[in-house]
Amino acid sequence: MTKQKFFDRGNAHFFVEDVKAVAAYCKKYCQEDMRHIMRVADEVCGQYFLFDLKWDMESTDKPVIFKDEINWSYRPANDPEFTYQFNRHRYWMCLGQAYQLTGDEKYPRTFVRQLLHWIEKNPFCEDAKWSTWRSIETGLRGEYWCKALYLMKDSTAITEEVLQQFYDCMLQHAEWIVEAHTEYQLMSNWGILESHGLFVLSLLLPQNERTRKYTVTALDYLEKQIRFQVLEDGTHWEDSPMYHNEVMHCYLDVLILSLRNGIELSDLLKEKVRKMAYADMIWAKPDHHQIMQGDSDDTDLRDYLSTAAWIFKDSVLKSAGFAKLDFESVWDLGIKAAAEYEAMETLAPEKTSYAFNESGNYYFRSGWREDANFLHFDCGTLGAGHGHSDKLHIDLVAEGEDILMDAGRFSYVAENGRFEFKDPSAHNTLTVDHENFIVCKDSWGCSKLSQPVKQEFVVTDAYEFVQGGHLGYMEMPAGVFVNRKVLYIKPDMYLIMDELYTGGKHQYQQYFHFNNRGQVLLDDHKITYAGQKAHAVFHLLTQESRSQILSTRLSRIYNQAEENKTVLTEIEKEGFCSLLTVINTGSAANFQEAVVTKVPVKSKLTNTVYPDRYAEAVKIEKSGRSYIVAICHQEINTPTDLMEIENCLGFGNVVVFDLNRETQVGTVLCW
Repeated sequence: MTKQKFFDRGNAHFFVEDVKAVAAYCKKYCQEDMRHIMRVADEVCGQYFLFDLKWDMESTDKPVIFKDEINWSYRPANDPEFTYQFNRHRYWMCLGQAYQLTGDEKYPRTFVRQLLHWIEKNPFCEDAKWSTWRSIETGLRGEYWCKALYLMKDSTAITEEVLQQFYDCMLQHAEWIVEAHTEYQLMSNWGILESHGLFVLSLLLPQNERTRKYTVTALDYLEKQIRFQVLEDGTHWEDSPMYHNEVMHCYLDVLILSLRNGIELSDLLKEKVRKMAYADMIWAKPDHHQIMQGDSDDTDLRDYLSTAAWIFKDSVLKSAGFAKLDFESVWDLGIKAAAEYEAMETLAPEKTSYAFNESGNYYFRSGWREDANFLHFDCGTLGAGHGHSDKLHIDLVAEGEDILMDAGRFSYVAENGRFEFKDPSAHNTLTVDHENFIVCKDSWGCSKLSQPVKQEFVVTDAYEFVQGGHLGYMEMPAGVFVNRKVLYIKPDMYLIMDELYTGGKHQYQQYFHFNNRGQVLLDDHKITYAGQKAHAVFHLLTQESRSQILSTRLSRIYNQAEENKTVLTEIEKEGFCSLLTVINTGSAANFQEAVVTKVPVKSKLTNTVYPDRYAEAVKIEKSGRSYIVAICHQEINTPTDLMEIENCLGFGNVVVFDLNRETQVGTVLCW
């Protein structure tokens, strides 16, 4: 098979044609990324494998080196995830990029040598279907092999014999992807990664009746999969930003290749992908990184958002991306797209706070600057195997710096600490009697789930409010309904009210996991976080509770864990129980203390004070601002009565009084 016959597409194109201009762009604007890619490529030439590329799903921090023959089934520390990541061959794309950046033939020679060795040593068979030929790896290779080959197609190392073996093996890939397709592929990210690989290879391989059939089949799968898997709020249903982005990358690639090859896609598919990009923008923290929800790493989102902004010609998405196209995006889009992207207008989103009702995720934000405050509240379903036991979890950022964080994912291997990072105790939530409200039976499955109870989300000029609960402890003796109310007093204060409704006696545990890049101090009922940019004080107002600092771990990147501090607050009570926390945030350089006190709630009609199990109120005074927040745990207001707190009169379940206003009529956030 000649090169001309293999690569000829007429007026259509598989990949960017201006690779020399792209290489020059990267040398000028992307030097740090270029050095990283060159390092990876050189290491691969020496059979030195370390997975530290930005979107590697299972990265490693220890290299594996083969001095002689490569063992493609190698499994260090009994971790199959290494084998899977190893056999995706994402690093071969680095060889192609290094070739274009340097012209050095050692990179395509390495590619050919390793490619032919892999084909020889890994024949497709039943035993390989759950190792080197797992269907998800098969799909990923459909992208990585094809893009790597295209970048090196002009090399003398790419001979007719190599192209024939490549072609024959890719056909095996395509047939296995089609054979593996079941109802599971409709609902799992696996299916999309496989279908995307089928689509890519169908366009790279010489066009004939067989490859054109693969194109049609892949697009049919991808259309059905996005209907099933992407919710109306734009969130991938598995509730893990990492895998949301793996899926979005696939669809962005499909959009790029379809545009380049004149392939029509449905409006529904395109709109769903656009919503996925907006979801990325909305849950991006002020530092542009995704929240570490579910199986997610602490990853910068601007590359995918930049690509999406160019595809959709969307100035709002560009505001969340890079000023110029990044290294990987320009290789996919080309030099003309880089100029078009840079010339695009940048427009900030109209809103700052969003409710993702379908997925049960809620976001408060003080603004879109990198020094903004940000809060995420989770009250959704588990999702799938990549979801964690994180109902009612909150992430908190102040002055652009993480304060409360998810512990991350660390490992998919049960004996390596999978549950340490997946169970409720790894999240900023609550447990009852040290029991888990979701029970994992292994790394991926559960023997018990927990129904979320989504409730109000309210945004006003001065305040924002959300509440949600779950039924994970209703099967306990006397049952426990867990409810969390979150109030944001703009721009810098938060109130967390945890409510536990039961007729029995239980112990309750509340967890706050802090950013380990700051210092955490505990003094009686006050937690202080002292960070590099942010400072925060947590006022724990439930006097019967007791708190301690635990030594825990935080994993920002798969396979890597750091020491961390977590504050555990516990209380034992019979009947209704509440835990009230006020969080005051500010700049580390100019922090303003707040005075926080509980105040009684009275019936205006009878002048009697309500017990805490019925209603509580807190007074917050900071820098000349004064507020009273009243929270009713039960319905206390009769048609002829009002609640009275100091000189304020109110009616409702959550009412905020701004004492600096002339009137003391409160703002009702929850009836």
